Amino acid sequence: MCDDRRLIVVYDGGCPLCSREIGHYRRLQALVPIEWIDLTREPERLQAFGVAVDDAMTEFHVLDSSSLRYKGADAFVMLWGVLPYYRVLAWLCRTLPVLPLLRRIYRRFARWHYRRRCSVNMCSGPPA
Repeated sequence: MCDDRRLIVVYDGGCPLCSREIGHYRRLQALVPIEWIDLTREPERLQAFGVAVDDAMTEFHVLDSSSLRYKGADAFVMLWGVLPYYRVLAWLCRTLPVLPLLRRIYRRFARWHYRRRCSVNMCSGPPA
């Protein structure tokens, strides 16, 4: 990824696990600028990127500077690709046939997370 690019990361800041993980990533010096959007604090900002709040609650989202949207495990791999220490992990995920497994694991986590967050009225639609 070139230095003139940036990423936009949309995350659930109301989720303690998600917040800890994003906090860890934010402390690392990324290879590109990253804009972090907490959908619980700034849900109105998602509209500018064509991301619905319910969709963002359903899956982790990363957008690149050309407005390509990555979701779920693919979004994590995209983010890892610009972070020190995680670049090797991203490369392995892209090179070895592990991404399909990561997608399945993430989908299970995402469904659980969505149901849990919906139980406290943080979302309004059914999971995708």
